[in-house]
Amino acid sequence: MTVGVLIADDQELVRAGLRMILETDPQISVVGEAGDGAQAVETSRRFRPDVVLMDIRMPVLDGLQATRRILAGPAPPRVVVLTTFDLDEYVFDALAGGASGFLLKDAAPEVLLGAIHTIAKGDALLAPTVTRRLVEAYVRDHPPPPRVAPELEALTTREREILVFLARGLSNAEIAQQLVVSPLTVKTHVARVLDKLDLRDRVQAVVYAYEHGVVRPGTEEPRSG
Repeated sequence: MTVGVLIADDQELVRAGLRMILETDPQISVVGEAGDGAQAVETSRRFRPDVVLMDIRMPVLDGLQATRRILAGPAPPRVVVLTTFDLDEYVFDALAGGASGFLLKDAAPEVLLGAIHTIAKGDALLAPTVTRRLVEAYVRDHPPPPRVAPELEALTTREREILVFLARGLSNAEIAQQLVVSPLTVKTHVARVLDKLDLRDRVQAVVYAYEHGVVRPGTEEPRSG
């Protein structure tokens, strides 16, 4: 199955460079390009890509607003945010708004190609250390409200435990090892957590957990066994 990709970036050289990298993979097809956010929304609606590579800082309509509009449409594509530095507050807002992950613009070609396939399969592009650092930096400046969100009350004790592990960046296999259960059992718990909290994927789970004080900046690093 070929993955259709839309490249949205206001710099023509950046778009050309990304296109060259993507076209080295026979399973990826660049279906369109956009030079600003408004064009990205329109092009996405016209060509219906599987994945959108979205520059966060663009004219006319920035990448954050464009991401929100694209994801609000029917059968939306997955969105990967492109940024020049990983502690960009706009990136946090994009993740909270439904983007499936983010990449630094200087990422190696193999990282970019791997990310496209990961996102296209429906998985979140979650680099635990980078994502966690981004979220923690944001939350330090925007402390979560003291009250507990009503939907958190709907989680069982085990589901809340799963949410904490997700926030720490653990994979299903690592969570299974921690809890001494099967990865399939963990997968079921994760699905229930996302459903009860109305979250799109694991990236949003990380953002949600920090925003609502389930975990706080400076807590212990995830263990991988």
